[in-house]
Amino acid sequence: MIAEVIAIGDELLIGQIVNSNAAWLGEQLSMLGIPMRYATTVGDQHDDIKRCLELAWSRADIILLTGGLGPTHDDITKKVVAEFFGSSEIATDERVLQHVKDLFAKRGMVMSPLNLAQAQVPAGAKVLWNEFGTAPGLLFEKDHKYCAVMPGVPAEMKGIFTGPLLPLLRERAGNNIIRHRTIRTFGIAESALAEILSPVSDLERFGKIAFLPSYTGVSVRISVTSCTSAQADDAIRQAESLIKAKAGKYIYGYDNETLEEVIGAKLRAKQATLAVAESCTGGLIANRLTNISGSSEYFERGFVTYSNAAKIALLRVPEQVIAEHGAVSEACARAMASGVREVSGATYGLATTGIAGPTGGTAEKPVGLVWAAVASPQRIGAKSIVFSTDRLINKERFSSFALSLLYRALQQENT
Repeated sequence: MIAEVIAIGDELLIGQIVNSNAAWLGEQLSMLGIPMRYATTVGDQHDDIKRCLELAWSRADIILLTGGLGPTHDDITKKVVAEFFGSSEIATDERVLQHVKDLFAKRGMVMSPLNLAQAQVPAGAKVLWNEFGTAPGLLFEKDHKYCAVMPGVPAEMKGIFTGPLLPLLRERAGNNIIRHRTIRTFGIAESALAEILSPVSDLERFGKIAFLPSYTGVSVRISVTSCTSAQADDAIRQAESLIKAKAGKYIYGYDNETLEEVIGAKLRAKQATLAVAESCTGGLIANRLTNISGSSEYFERGFVTYSNAAKIALLRVPEQVIAEHGAVSEACARAMASGVREVSGATYGLATTGIAGPTGGTAEKPVGLVWAAVASPQRIGAKSIVFSTDRLINKERFSSFALSLLYRALQQENT
């Protein structure tokens, strides 16, 4: 079985809304053992939608359309799909109509006559019940292929997919098993990681290998298709074992794990606490750490000491250190990490200081330079790196660089 997703809406093409539906559907289909080979985004134009549907029908067994089922003039998906399947007759589904009326009454709103059209169902289409909205999904079948039309609102689309559509897809998926395993790394570039893992053909004896670079690190995804779960899991284990043998020192987590999540688990296991002093990252590290539920167990406090005066007053950084070495220096980063640890009483202190850009750099200290330091009960360690000239990207990279330094310290030390 091959699936294709067609996301409909001008708002997706102009960047007003991010197409998160395709990503979610791809993940769900993969778990069912149905590969999504194509994902298309098209605007609210009759002929364009029709051409996309014709192409999808020629190459896929299951087509999932999202968007364009609303009550306004630009919501034309139902009309185009009905034409494609030769469903010229349209009838009002009384159950759907009552559901629409009940929703408006429940919300204390007057229903517009335009909403009556949402209860109209083309002949030959099966209604996919939408518990969360006024537009029902529609299912068409022809030549042992299926086309499911769903609203673009994510909550409504997910409700239909996991509700009335899921049993059909499970039945059609058969015994095909797809497994993915994502191995997350930091501190190594994509090309260098690929070189370490070469020849990739050794890995692809077990499954398809993909390198996924981002500002926070490089991930390696293993994808395996098999007839049984046992075979798929065994292939994943063998590929993962080979990757760990070659690049284990760069690996920090798996699948959806984030660096901050892994760090939180390590701090919790050590019954240790952390305080953060940030300059160039502007609170981004504290934000990432506290995105994790339960972080209050180990995250003690955070300071955004952007000015020199703040570093001196709040972190007890000696004025002489800044005068002699500057705020963006190893000496200052060390003093910040040590200072935040002493002031807070936390087990670990983490600090960042750098030049995010695009201005402020010099020949000696270019834009993109960051110093990060970690103070622990045993030692203070600091390290620097130079990234790009893009301010927002630099902040992301600076925060990941600092967290990776903390991760290394937590691995090396027992408290």
